[in-house]
Amino acid sequence: MALDRRRFLEACSGLGLSGLFPGALYAQVNDDDPSITTDHVAAAETIAGLSFTDKERKLLVETLNDRLGSYEALREQDLPNSRAPASTFDPRRGGASVPDVPESEEGADISLPSAQRPESAEDLAYASVVELAQLLRSRAVTSVELTELALERLRQHDDALEAVVTYTEDRALDAARQADKELDNGDWRGPLHGVPYGAKDLLAVKGSPTTWGAKPYENQTIDETATVIQKLDAAGAVLVAKLSLGALAWGDVWFGGQTKNPWNLDQGSSGSSAGPAAAVSAGCVPFAIGSET
Repeated sequence: MALDRRRFLEACSGLGLSGLFPGALYAQVNDDDPSITTDHVAAAETIAGLSFTDKERKLLVETLNDRLGSYEALREQDLPNSRAPASTFDPRRGGASVPDVPESEEGADISLPSAQRPESAEDLAYASVVELAQLLRSRAVTSVELTELALERLRQHDDALEAVVTYTEDRALDAARQADKELDNGDWRGPLHGVPYGAKDLLAVKGSPTTWGAKPYENQTIDETATVIQKLDAAGAVLVAKLSLGALAWGDVWFGGQTKNPWNLDQGSSGSSAGPAAAVSAGCVPFAIGSET
């Protein structure tokens, strides 16, 4: 256990203890005397599930008090939500180089298996993205039809699921009409062209609220569109709704309620991508974007 504590102390020095114990230390600091004491560290240990000796607490307190000014300076910086973290993950082994892949103006040659249009709207709602791609490309179904079906099913089931934060109906129908026009002319962008989808409300979409599932941000708008949404727009996919996430991407409870598991409404959908999971499982959208936040 001593090694774990030593590593913890080193991490606190390098990363800032406030990042490990959100608010636990500073909530206890007296405004008249902002210095951190061993009592504050002892209280924070409970949250982290760790136990230090008196000697280790004193060592940690010295480092923390030396860094208080740095913490305050960091908090005064206005970091936009889009700013990437300082640390990055590089999956290459031993710094191996990645070969360049030449881009093709026509894109990849994608062949799709044959598909027949389902007889019922219910079966169509549960068709896979691959099946829908072929049905759209062969014009057995239209993007407007699929988009209206997705919107209808979301409204039909959302009282029970509580998965929708914001409908993007006007944007969706405009995109679906454009997709149908292009597909009618034989201009196929790829397998997502004309396919409706939902996006976790962590992702900004210009013209729509981006709430992060949290009441303080219920009316927040961000005047830009997230890169993943831009790429899906370019692929011809159709965004029909922004879907729930637990408040600040924590669990399945957001300011609109608790997102439910469509197969067991007594159970929450769980995870920060609760809305996308519930909407796809209920056949409301063919696919949805979640995230590991």
